[in-house]
Amino acid sequence: MRKVRVYTHIDDYGQTVDNIKFIEDNEINDKDTAFELQGHYCDLSGKALSKGILSVEKEKNSINLRVDPFLYRYDFKLTGKIGEEKICVTKQEIDEVIVEDLDTFVEKEENGVSYRLYEPEGRDPRPLVLFLHGGGECGADNLIQMTGTLGALKLAQRWPEMYIMAPQAPAGSLSMQENFEVMKKRGNPFRVEVGMTPFALKGERGWNRDYLGKVTDIIRQMIKEGNVDGRRVYVIGMSMGGGGTINAVSTAPDLFAAALPICPSMNGESYTQLLHWPDVPVWISTAYMDHQHGRHAYILNACSHLWEQGRKDVKYTIYLPEELEKYGIGTTPGLTAKELDAENHNSWILTLHNEKGILDWMISHVKK
Repeated sequence: MRKVRVYTHIDDYGQTVDNIKFIEDNEINDKDTAFELQGHYCDLSGKALSKGILSVEKEKNSINLRVDPFLYRYDFKLTGKIGEEKICVTKQEIDEVIVEDLDTFVEKEENGVSYRLYEPEGRDPRPLVLFLHGGGECGADNLIQMTGTLGALKLAQRWPEMYIMAPQAPAGSLSMQENFEVMKKRGNPFRVEVGMTPFALKGERGWNRDYLGKVTDIIRQMIKEGNVDGRRVYVIGMSMGGGGTINAVSTAPDLFAAALPICPSMNGESYTQLLHWPDVPVWISTAYMDHQHGRHAYILNACSHLWEQGRKDVKYTIYLPEELEKYGIGTTPGLTAKELDAENHNSWILTLHNEKGILDWMISHVKK
């Protein structure tokens, strides 16, 4: 029985395919092979194709296709033949997906929280970084928060001496697209409406306060057990996870030494929380413009309010077009305004590459 295995790694744009391998019951090394790859997009908007198949390596019972890396999230298709047999394999028919370094994280379920944890070597208390994913990674598989975007794996590579905790937010009864359709019926789904009750407050989806309370309870227990240094607990999140970062600090302001909300969702909850930000150093980063057009204006308004109060531990960076373009964001020819907004939203790529020393700044803080 044939198995098809895909080998991937997590790159700037998310889960990226490196190799596709056919594993056969019978010997195939003397059979003719020919393959064609379709849908092998390598950009954020699904417009640019990678170079496709670079080489085909046959062994006794397997065929390995080395490819120019492309993004796994697109519906690619592989056609061709092995000997006289015609084959057609789509993404949905892949039997196994291997993610580079995923096994460095331990899969855990505790007190209703699904999460993955990178555990450093050593017995002395270590710092912990809490990573909160965006809206597209909600669910119950305890996997997609690791593979959907650049995130926890990148942080573990940067800080192998620290704990990296990556919980998965609940999806609720609605999928992200169904949730989005409900929001569209109320008007512009990306507007900032102060006084609006977001889904997170209802516990329907995402980083609601009840769930974040359970997450922070796990961290407190790790501190109590002597594994985590209670003076050096940090939180970083993107998009919905950026809003979740603001919510997490509001939920447990005594826990965190510093916070990095990236392109945080701004709504009646997160905006108000930012206006009344507790005594926790924070550096917010966003693109100059993305699909929530009011995002940076509301963040700037809240930060200005805090600066007027003399808060020197509040920082805000707006990435400019040329800064985003250094990472390929917004450079694909023929982008519509909507597609450009969507690409710009990936501003977390810059932050996770430590642009402006933002990651170094975060971990430089130690609670007294």
